[in-house]
Amino acid sequence: MEARLTNIDLDEALRYAGCRGAPDPALRAEAAKCAETLLRACRPRLVWRLFPLSPAPEGLLLEGSELCLTGRDIAAHLAGCGQAVLLAATLGAESETLLLRAQRRDMAEALLLDACAGAAIENVCDNFCADLSDNVAPLRLTARFSPGYGDLPLSLQRGVLDALNAHRRIGLSLTDSGLMLPQKSVTAVIGLSAEAGAPAAGHHCEGCSMYGRCPYQNCSVPASLGY
Repeated sequence: MEARLTNIDLDEALRYAGCRGAPDPALRAEAAKCAETLLRACRPRLVWRLFPLSPAPEGLLLEGSELCLTGRDIAAHLAGCGQAVLLAATLGAESETLLLRAQRRDMAEALLLDACAGAAIENVCDNFCADLSDNVAPLRLTARFSPGYGDLPLSLQRGVLDALNAHRRIGLSLTDSGLMLPQKSVTAVIGLSAEAGAPAAGHHCEGCSMYGRCPYQNCSVPASLGY
């Protein structure tokens, strides 16, 4: 399965940019230009791997790796799942170059471009989940769950990238401060279950540690943003 960037949701991008209510038509037109620029320029990449899950004293072990998922939230999220997919996806260096150029030229444009890039990487992840769902049917997928979401430690990010060999395979690395480069990148865990009652793919604000305090609450911001 390859990375596919097929669409940038302008409503979602404008929410990321801080817009509330119906945006000014001129602002929406500027966002559409930014989205078109990204769609033309970006070459998204992704890497994924399927792991059997087994319980461990510290949490849930991804068999065949050294990665153990810790925390009550991820345990509840993966309840009933015998396997999990690790995913790392990035818009690539092209998005970094576009953002840096925009920041030097016009900060308002840079803000819209950054917001559109956020919506773009989510489209890549959504397309992957759709493709994965088709390939593993009748197994069901959970929603994406990223390090830093709920009580899953952000410090697991490096373990995820190492388990996927993401630096070599898609050029995705982590700084000493924990920032992913390229910045418009996502890592996530997706559970697979044969149970009819398994959680359906989708994103739920109630599971996040920012619930009740997040400006994006209940506006379809994906869990994989890690808020």
